[in-house]
Amino acid sequence: MFILVMQFFWKYIDDLMGKGISIQVIIELLFYVSADLIPLALPLAILLSSIMTMGNLAENNELTALKSSGLSLYRIMKPLTSIVLIIALCTFYFSNYIIPIATLKWHTLIYDIQNTKISTIITPGVFSDKLDGYSIKVDEGTNDKFKGVLIHVHNDPKVNKTIRAKRGKIYKSINGNQLFFELNEGTISEELATAPPSFNPQGKIIQSPQNSRPARRYKFDKATYKIDISGFQLNRSDEGLFNNKHEMLNVFQIDRAIDSIQNEGSKVISNFVKALRNEHPYFQALNLKVDTTNNSGIEMNPNRYLKNTYFIDSLTKEERLKALEMIAPNLRRVNQNIEGQKVYLAAIQSNIKMFLIGFHRKFALTFSIIVLFFIGAPLGAIVRKGGFGTPLVLASLLFMLYFILISVGESLAMGKVVSPFVGMWFATFALTPFGIILMRAAANDSQVFRKEAYSKLFSKFKKKK
Repeated sequence: MFILVMQFFWKYIDDLMGKGISIQVIIELLFYVSADLIPLALPLAILLSSIMTMGNLAENNELTALKSSGLSLYRIMKPLTSIVLIIALCTFYFSNYIIPIATLKWHTLIYDIQNTKISTIITPGVFSDKLDGYSIKVDEGTNDKFKGVLIHVHNDPKVNKTIRAKRGKIYKSINGNQLFFELNEGTISEELATAPPSFNPQGKIIQSPQNSRPARRYKFDKATYKIDISGFQLNRSDEGLFNNKHEMLNVFQIDRAIDSIQNEGSKVISNFVKALRNEHPYFQALNLKVDTTNNSGIEMNPNRYLKNTYFIDSLTKEERLKALEMIAPNLRRVNQNIEGQKVYLAAIQSNIKMFLIGFHRKFALTFSIIVLFFIGAPLGAIVRKGGFGTPLVLASLLFMLYFILISVGESLAMGKVVSPFVGMWFATFALTPFGIILMRAAANDSQVFRKEAYSKLFSKFKKKK
């Protein structure tokens, strides 16, 4: 968990540092991230602990003593299997109910941190415009003390203000809403906007705009300049903005969300087809029938009107050209609408696929814990090495294989190469045969992949052939 949390921390180090984020907010973020990383850490923990446990029993000949007393490996592993099943069940409930909440919390928090604008405001020798309406430059300095301070204030279009000081110090208010510059030995220059020209009764200019730009200048020995930065602080967003993603939902909510998306997509397709049909002349003819026998406005026999319809074969060449000129823009518009609907339907299918990936991930995680246990336990009994060194190496290699298979399966599912079910269960399906082979080898005290151990299996295949 520590390694995974540090990996997350260094991934987002640029977003966390230099923004005035309090240590409480960072601890809160890491707490929620820790809950979200449990599905990645728990399979490795189960794998490592099972190798260490069975390896210690085998290394100290305790496993041999148990087998010599008439107990099989399956009977010996029965208590451990029960514990692993309980852990797997608890993991499913944790993944289904706790992790979506933790994911929602840390996604919202990291979004707020990434959108916090205040960072390293001042860099010596460079104008900084990170505060809207201000351009700040200092000649030299570190931390909060600087020399040669220059502040251009342009938040008021009618006044151009420039502040210069030989020395200065910067600090924030207690509530963090104001930024204070404590300046020494400086000047303040203000230049007002250009005044409109004045004219005499004869229409001549009395005062030109070039001569009507008033300005003033102040000197000070010590002054404090305040800048409002309330809009640059960490503002906590509404969590409702993120709770509709598949990572933030449990399996029941995901199932309802998929049904809602499918129903919405069906309604959109149905309405589009109806609108498309109503634009076609044939269906317009069916909808615009006139009964010549009465004034009811309803034609009981639609073919009566359609018999009087002119078809392309009965038109002259000029009429055909005019008809094509009228049809072409309509066809282009219909094609554009169809292309737009194709993009929309592809987005719906992609969204459904992401929800299905999240749905199967929760179940695949639970079963992967069981599979990795039945790989680690017999492997520890076979290698007969306890302690921490050899089991850690074996667990790391196996977990690396497991992680690669998970990544490959998820990538294939997201790339629509395979279904979400196959993609998310790919690692489990691939590792299950290895667990069966290792369990048979450890139970029979035989070498792994030895041909004699599976001679019966090979003979069955030969007979079938």
